[in-house]
Amino acid sequence: MRVDSWALTDVGRTRKHNEDGWLIDEDLGLYAVADGMGGHAAGEVASAQGLRIVQEELLKRKPLIDSFTQSPNKKELRVQLQRAVELAVNVASSSIFHMAQRDKKRHGMGTTLSMVLLAGNKAFMAHVGDSRVYLYRASQIHQLSEDHSYLWEQIKKGTITVEEAKRSPFSNVITRAVGITETVQVDTLVFDLLPGDTCLLCSDGLHGYFEDERELGEILSHGEGEELPKRLVGIANARGGKDNITSVVMRLPGDVSDPSAADVIRKLDILRKIPLFRHLGYKELVKVLNQTTLRTFKPGEYAIKEGSTGEEFYIILAGEVEVVKGGRPLTTLGPGVHFGEMALVDHSPRSASVRARIDTRLMALTRTAFYSLVRTESVLASKLLWSFVQVLSHRLRATNEALSGLNIDLDTTSPPFAKMEQIKTAIRSASEPGGNSDSGSEK
Repeated sequence: MRVDSWALTDVGRTRKHNEDGWLIDEDLGLYAVADGMGGHAAGEVASAQGLRIVQEELLKRKPLIDSFTQSPNKKELRVQLQRAVELAVNVASSSIFHMAQRDKKRHGMGTTLSMVLLAGNKAFMAHVGDSRVYLYRASQIHQLSEDHSYLWEQIKKGTITVEEAKRSPFSNVITRAVGITETVQVDTLVFDLLPGDTCLLCSDGLHGYFEDERELGEILSHGEGEELPKRLVGIANARGGKDNITSVVMRLPGDVSDPSAADVIRKLDILRKIPLFRHLGYKELVKVLNQTTLRTFKPGEYAIKEGSTGEEFYIILAGEVEVVKGGRPLTTLGPGVHFGEMALVDHSPRSASVRARIDTRLMALTRTAFYSLVRTESVLASKLLWSFVQVLSHRLRATNEALSGLNIDLDTTSPPFAKMEQIKTAIRSASEPGGNSDSGSEK
């Protein structure tokens, strides 16, 4: 896959030394930015060492990278490569840490490190510190990395506002860095790199001068070639240049009209509109998408059978399905509609069947994959659980309203259990597909 890339680093207007570093290895598919810290030029050493070790470690994993490139749909290979990227950063952290231990002048040195490894059409991001990774796609810019800084932690906790953070004297305090300790927690993300995409990796000496991300997006959308990083660095210098400034830009030729790009963008747009995922940010939606699988059904084939137990939540990408209960058709569902989300949290038998009317493509999220997200992503888990509460609350209110309007004529001569069955039947009818629902149906 062809990728165009350009880079530039600058000392800025006030610093005497440039402790930033960047790396582009097109053969390996590695792009990285590092911002070093520490006295006696130790920052320069840390950033250079971090980039060098990561490159060497990933070069050792070249067979794994090639295997994944040949078989990108094998989940086990994706997991192995993601772990290899994380391990490479930790080997770098150990190397820098022990280097500092051997030289008192370099004690406490460390570096941020933000990198993207390309393997086929997939990008493997690894991030530590307050440098950043941005993705410009389909006229929108998304920050894929999260700052590991004192101020960002306070903003997340609600202790301070974004405006207060801008005036804080602790703007340079980071909570994670490569080399400060022997091992470090690494944020990783796997995402599709699509025709027309542009990635920006930069140090805080650059992104700190762009309070409005839309301005960055505007520059990335119009800039070309080596002039693009030059313009970004020039703006940072013109606005103060108080720190070293580094920019690495990578771009895939093409545009969003390419079928492969349009398909991924459409999947993310559909996920965003589903009530369960309404509170998720772009990076979190990407993580959900990574856990889904594609299922295809011919006319008449069943995705769900009434009375069976299952663990799949389905989203219709293309085609049409029919919801059937007791052999009676209830409703028809089309693209963008979802069904079966309660299977993610319980083992109750399916209350209706769903079968394809025409050739149909479904995106499936299993309970196992859902629990994996909940276990490993605490913030994402909180958002998902809150959305579940809202969905259930909505359905409870809808069912109560439906029941209040029902005229249940109970047979007073029937035994108690028969009366109960009459009431249960009325409740099911009030919540059947085609009735009150946010945008999908529950089986």
